[in-house]
Amino acid sequence: MPDWPFEPPRKPMEARVRERFPEPPGWAYEPKWDGFRALAWSAGADGEPRLDSRNERPLLRYFPELRAALDALPAGTVVDGEIVVVTGNVTDFDALQQRVHPAESRIERLSVETPAQLVAFDLLAVGSEDLRGQPFGARRGRLEALLASLDAPWSLTPSTRDLDTAEEWHARFEAAGCDGIVAKRLDGTYVEGKREMLKIKHRRTIDAVVGGYRVHKEGDRIGSLLLGMYDAEGRMHFVGHISGFADEERVALLARFEALRADASFGEDARQPGMESRWSGGRESGFVPVRPEVVLEASYDQVTGMRLRHAARFERWRPDKDPAECTLDGLELPDGAGFADVVAAAHPDT
Repeated sequence: MPDWPFEPPRKPMEARVRERFPEPPGWAYEPKWDGFRALAWSAGADGEPRLDSRNERPLLRYFPELRAALDALPAGTVVDGEIVVVTGNVTDFDALQQRVHPAESRIERLSVETPAQLVAFDLLAVGSEDLRGQPFGARRGRLEALLASLDAPWSLTPSTRDLDTAEEWHARFEAAGCDGIVAKRLDGTYVEGKREMLKIKHRRTIDAVVGGYRVHKEGDRIGSLLLGMYDAEGRMHFVGHISGFADEERVALLARFEALRADASFGEDARQPGMESRWSGGRESGFVPVRPEVVLEASYDQVTGMRLRHAARFERWRPDKDPAECTLDGLELPDGAGFADVVAAAHPDT
């Protein structure tokens, strides 16, 4: 690490979720990227650059192909950004997750097969000058100047002060894998670890079949309901879960779904809840299958690999809906811009 004349940054600034855009003036709006948040450091006194996660975990060993990009940073530079993997002009979070692996041989192979990229959206220091106390509007200008001198795999995220443009991006950039818009105060300083930004995420609804449940640790109530949707061959795939129920609802739900217990529910060759996933982290994740008879409407924010990234939110029961009508095409991303189109929007005059 260089000899910093100030306490170096450790944790990135965070964001709070909001349903609506803050009204201008005084705000900048940017795409919310679907990757690993990271602080990228230029080489220090030991000659080694750093790429650290939001939890201060070193990531560079998993992304050796990004070493040259970090080496290109001027001395005493820290960039706040996102590590992404792009497949078919769309950010691919599944492929990105696969990059974090203990085996050196696998890391080297995947660095060639699914190389990562860096999207920059804030500048915390440059030339050993601490920029965190400067307003975002000024930091953005310095970031644009820096990125003008950097080549791929660096990209500059687009930024606008126009609300109509931000709302258009919110809809059009989802197809590229962006999962909403981040709003930043133009006069705001960079406050580490604090939720000083706002994020306006996508919220969509699906109709899904309850294919099973997990019992709460208390043992007398539902922990979560497991959701399924059918493919074109009629196999039901596990797509996500709902867990946000009040305690009295959990008790009643356990009684309801215990009466529907079955030997199996999700298709034999389909994705199962017990399979290793981002939710289980490789741990055993048993569940109780039920007859696929109950349909509900759920809302969600993100889709990865035809499944819900985060826990869904229960909206209502759908006794009027045939389970067979709950098909995976309801999870498809809308048409819109690709990754290259999004980053090109950072340079509208070129």
